[in-house]
Amino acid sequence: MSTQTTPPPTAVDEPAPGRTLTLAAVLLAVFVVPMSISGTAVALPDIGADTHAGLAPLQWVVNAFNVAFACFTLVWGSVADVVGRVRAFAAGVALYAAGSLASAAATDVRWLDAARALTGIGGAAIFSCGAAILSTAFAGPARARAFALFGTVAGLGVALGPSLGGALVQTLGWRWVFAAHAAALAAVLLAVPAISRTVPAGSGGGGRIDLPGSALFVLAMVLLTTAIVQGSQWGWGSTGVLGLLAGTTLALALFTAVERRSAHPLLDLSVLRDRRFLGLCLVPVAASFGFVTLLTYLPSYLTAVTGRDTGSAGLLMLLLTAPVLVCPLLAVKLVARGVSALALIVLSLACLVVGDLALTLLSPSVTVLALAAPMLVTGAGMGLSAGLVDGQALALVDPAKAGMAAGFLNTLRLGSEAVAVAAYGSALATVLGARIRDGIGTQPGAAAPLAGPVTDRAAGGDLDGAAHLSGATDPEGFTAFLAHAYDAAFHSVLWGLAAVGLALGVLIAVLLRPTRTR
Repeated sequence: MSTQTTPPPTAVDEPAPGRTLTLAAVLLAVFVVPMSISGTAVALPDIGADTHAGLAPLQWVVNAFNVAFACFTLVWGSVADVVGRVRAFAAGVALYAAGSLASAAATDVRWLDAARALTGIGGAAIFSCGAAILSTAFAGPARARAFALFGTVAGLGVALGPSLGGALVQTLGWRWVFAAHAAALAAVLLAVPAISRTVPAGSGGGGRIDLPGSALFVLAMVLLTTAIVQGSQWGWGSTGVLGLLAGTTLALALFTAVERRSAHPLLDLSVLRDRRFLGLCLVPVAASFGFVTLLTYLPSYLTAVTGRDTGSAGLLMLLLTAPVLVCPLLAVKLVARGVSALALIVLSLACLVVGDLALTLLSPSVTVLALAAPMLVTGAGMGLSAGLVDGQALALVDPAKAGMAAGFLNTLRLGSEAVAVAAYGSALATVLGARIRDGIGTQPGAAAPLAGPVTDRAAGGDLDGAAHLSGATDPEGFTAFLAHAYDAAFHSVLWGLAAVGLALGVLIAVLLRPTRTR
């Protein structure tokens, strides 16, 4: 008997319907992840009111997802090398679906925070392994079309998330935001056998998970984000916050030492030697502060201060998110016609700063027309660079290290989102708390010792709950006082976002400047 075996079929041997189902399943999963990020923000005021959550636990509904997503993006690459891309993708989809079901059933905000962390871990696998599956299942022009759809669907998820989330919250309740995600991903799990047939066997088993490096990186991110979130609660100079920051520094130092000595590092630090590559990697950081923070917290402003319901707030968020869907394709076309990619990236940074500054003109009586221009400009700042940064950055790296460089870029992108969202929420709570403490004594019946709990509730967007908690004898008057304080704090934080964006823009411009030659 012959011992020769038939080699496994390649991706291109699979009939077209099989590859079509693979593409549809991966794109559906990719659509759900960014939709969850942007859509959950619309539900925060209702979640806070229903669970009676304080500010810090409510912030972790968003932060737990973002931190877990950022921490495990690199880790899933190592896992996929060991167990295979399809298995890792399926595991991520299952984790995301389970976390979404747990989120929908949560009766306590801390339970919800834990469930959101689980979904973040699954989301990292969906993005990391989903792209790897498409690169294997498709070739040539078909691969180019698949990745074009990958980027478009991700942008569509960001753009439609607030609108779909707002509609679900208003009609069925906030729990259905998460239940809908679980239902969509259950359909993706049914397609896993078809995906397996389009991906060649034997793609796993050739790597080793860098457990020490992974653990230290996750620890550093968790400590840093916790310090930022708790800064407004414990005090920025408190022993707890300073201890968390010291722990972050120590964990990062140990991570660097471990990675330099590891034969299979989670991150090859040599990719950071090119200042132009580092400058391009900082562009998503600027977008995190200038755009992602508003994506998360602007819905709360629209509902708490302007009096709009969640459905209307979700629809208005299309003004911010629609450019993210349109501008990446526009940027690619402009570059094809000879426009400098770096010039467009600089323009995107300018749009973020100008858009944030223009949003300081918002007021409780703001009209849709007045909202349109600053929100569209800010969204364009995110969209113009989103389609260019990755390609420009990876073109500077040795092709043998392109995968690791892409992992670093995405980790910095997602990690900065987690840090920026946490910093924004903490800064808003700090400024809002100062204004409430200064003015609560002038409100009839309001108890000054309750300023802290009132601030927590108000910062989460639940002004009516905060007014009830205060004991004020004139709840309507106290709610108006809170709306004015929230409006003022929101404007103060916007000035800070613009300053951070300007500083990062200057730093990026310095890093990207051409090298002088004789």
